[in-house]
Amino acid sequence: MTRTLARRATLSLAALALALGPAAPAHTSETLPPGAAPRTGTGRKVIGDGHVDLGPRFDGGTWTVQIRDDTTRPATWRDTSDVVLQVKDTARTQVPEGKTFAFLGDPGDDVWLLPQAQRDGVLWPGWNSQDPEVVARVGREVNWQLTGAEGPGDFVLFLNGSFGTPKVVFDSRRKAPQETGIEINSHVHGNWAFTEPGTYLLGIRMYAETKDGERHDSRRTLRFSVGPQNPGQAFAARPTGDHGPAGDGTDQQANPGGSPAALWWGGGAAVAVAAAAVALVRRGRRDTGSSAATERSEGTSDD
Repeated sequence: MTRTLARRATLSLAALALALGPAAPAHTSETLPPGAAPRTGTGRKVIGDGHVDLGPRFDGGTWTVQIRDDTTRPATWRDTSDVVLQVKDTARTQVPEGKTFAFLGDPGDDVWLLPQAQRDGVLWPGWNSQDPEVVARVGREVNWQLTGAEGPGDFVLFLNGSFGTPKVVFDSRRKAPQETGIEINSHVHGNWAFTEPGTYLLGIRMYAETKDGERHDSRRTLRFSVGPQNPGQAFAARPTGDHGPAGDGTDQQANPGGSPAALWWGGGAAVAVAAAAVALVRRGRRDTGSSAATERSEGTSDD
């Protein structure tokens, strides 16, 4: 390896280590007055910096998946059709030497990475199951599926495992649907990686059974704009494959189709300042075991 290539590999590994390295402290956000329902915002918005979460909630009594926008005060829940998540070119890094991150491409390849640990100037997306009504009504877990992905490159969601070993949760190169479980009243961050610039559409589904035996189901499309393009053009993108309904999906109060075997999140540990890494228990036929930095609320919601 020449000195130039060696330096590039070192810098790439350092960049990934910075992005993937210790779990970020728990975010804070303005809370709502007691008894106040979090509002659903209106109007389209491109979000390219700060903290957002994907998660299920009961909006006016109806189960749905929305995006919690923590760039506003107080936080605002938004319909996925109204949001483009921007992965700025500042998120671009290179795949380092070695086999550890070979699932992202060849050494030296560009990859656009929204990291598990918060970084200034880069969007910090996570997912949570902390909606008060969800916490009160759902017994244990919410099931989360990647039903498909469309874009100019590959998409991978992975988490930092023990000793920095990455654990893949979703990979667009694998057969869909892929599934994991989110423990109730938890808040998790992962690494969202895209291998090419452009617009990506991720078909997602979240469903659960409430304590009264009723099943709730919501299918949505996430829009990501990756790289230096105009992010607003991603609003016009529509799925062309069979990973979900056209447009932004429909919410269902029943789940007649059942579900495939799931990978379940293991019991999380409560945290005060920093997120703690917890083991995920693998269950079912999918080899996507992972570990996560999980933030737990003790009797309160993130809203």
